[in-house]
Amino acid sequence: MSQRGAQGLPIDLTGKRAFIAGVADDNGYGWAIAKALAAAGAEILVGTWVPALNIFETSLRRGKFDESRKLPDGSLMEIAKVYPLDAVYDTPEDVPEDVKANKRYAGASNWTVKCLIPMCLKSGRKLLKTVKNDFGSIDILVHSLANGPEVTKPLLETSRRGYLAAISASSYSYVSLLQHFLPIMNPGGASISLTYIASERTIPGYGGGMSSAKAALDSDTRILAYEAGRKGKIRVNTISAGPLGSRAAKAIGFIEKMIEYSYVNAPLQKELLADEVGNTAAFLASPLASAITGSTVYVDNGINTMGLALDSPPLST
Repeated sequence: MSQRGAQGLPIDLTGKRAFIAGVADDNGYGWAIAKALAAAGAEILVGTWVPALNIFETSLRRGKFDESRKLPDGSLMEIAKVYPLDAVYDTPEDVPEDVKANKRYAGASNWTVKCLIPMCLKSGRKLLKTVKNDFGSIDILVHSLANGPEVTKPLLETSRRGYLAAISASSYSYVSLLQHFLPIMNPGGASISLTYIASERTIPGYGGGMSSAKAALDSDTRILAYEAGRKGKIRVNTISAGPLGSRAAKAIGFIEKMIEYSYVNAPLQKELLADEVGNTAAFLASPLASAITGSTVYVDNGINTMGLALDSPPLST
């Protein structure tokens, strides 16, 4: 874990502010990235999916996350503010009526992407619960969210609606977030997303257009690196993380098998820790990575380099 004041070459993000989109519990990569950035000194803001907002805030308030909030120096990670967010929608006008009427969204407001930044209009009055009004600017933007409603279906059985939903939630949401946050990002800042090896290799069972969405995310990283670099002096990178048994990943249906496969076949035969991805994000967000942009950084114990599965039955005969 990154830590301020460490001997050698420290990662110091003191005075920096980070917004992490997609934190809804304490066992995913988004949480680990938030912890690493906090350990390096950054102020933490998070965007939480609206249906998970109440239980997440309640768990924080009641101390259920206190053990996992512990930083290397013994202090607890502080989250300056939790914002409701559904990055599938840019404006309130984009939200379908059935979603507006859904009881899981009841009581929440200002949760579309645009409402986070330039301020939405409602009944002729500006809504003030935005990152811009609350904090002025940010230095680090992290996209840690994805969803494919038909992820368990083979691509040949995926509907147009399911495919486009995966693209919208898992890749365009990043384009939209960076597009809207860029005007309030300080020059020299960094933006990071999370991708997966399925963007470039066939992972049977990882369906519903999710592999396509990750491939789009990889491509967008390179284009956004150019555009955001020229327009706002912002670096843009993506981390290709190995499988993690988070609550979100369990939707795939065979995440434990993916973890086992990676353990058996990767060059580094060890468990992949969420903190390892968090530490990489802290590095990419820091001045130590000031010349790195448009890159896919693999944090997967090296499984991406393998062309042959060592546990393949023919090899054991």
